[in-house]
Amino acid sequence: MSSSTQTTQALRPDRKKSRLHLDLLGLGIALVMVFPVYWLVISALRPNREIRSYDQTLWPTSITFDNFVRATEQPNFGTAIQSSLIVAVTAVVGGMIIATLAALAIGRFRFFGRKALVLIMILVQMLPPTAMLIPIYAQLNAMGGIDEYWGLIVVYLVSTLPFATIMIRGFVVNIPVELEESAMVDGCTRFQAFRRVIFPLLAPGLAAASIFALVNAWNEYLFAYILINDNSKYTLNVWLMTFTTERGTDYGALMAASTMIALPVVVFFMIIQKKMAAGLTSGAVKG
Repeated sequence: MSSSTQTTQALRPDRKKSRLHLDLLGLGIALVMVFPVYWLVISALRPNREIRSYDQTLWPTSITFDNFVRATEQPNFGTAIQSSLIVAVTAVVGGMIIATLAALAIGRFRFFGRKALVLIMILVQMLPPTAMLIPIYAQLNAMGGIDEYWGLIVVYLVSTLPFATIMIRGFVVNIPVELEESAMVDGCTRFQAFRRVIFPLLAPGLAAASIFALVNAWNEYLFAYILINDNSKYTLNVWLMTFTTERGTDYGALMAASTMIALPVVVFFMIIQKKMAAGLTSGAVKG
């Protein structure tokens, strides 16, 4: 047996140990990330007396669905769902339409300031939302956008567009121009070429960008709290405040409501997760 073969065989146990350590590290990180979600769900199933107990267990001693019943009976539950759906769906659909058109323009056409525009979008994405809170509030107040759905939708659109445009643009530049040109040679207009050829190939990128836009609009709290003062227009995240009153906090119902609020995003992610993974990898190949 040659010395190189012996060396290779000697290194194999070390590689296996190293891989095992990495697997254990990954498992530990995953458990740390999943545990808060697990605790949220089991707290929603615990009676209030058990939630307030100092002697907590990893599994509830008794399971109840009364917390979910009380959460759905909370005032303005239906209007909060309606408000969140109006704001989130409009922001996602509108954002994807505008971001797709902007990405096509930046990725397909040459014009003055194109690179500067991309750089500006990246820089805007780096700004913390709290830094823009006062200017946005002042502008919307002057335009009559306070306590209006459209004011909140505009904020979510502006916060979503830079990232979504950059992601979809990265996907656009990976689609050969020849496909579009061939469709136009066959008699398609530019719009028909986009609809029949380009749009289906953009589906993974749109899925990845849409889940980002949905999470941003569905889970956002700060701007929804500041810009909406009418409790009949509260989004779900602001509506959660109603579980805290002068008599205390109904933690069981609060956990149940939080669990229900998280479900739509989780379901949407499970539906499009394959396309989202393809979009994240393909859109990042080329800038």
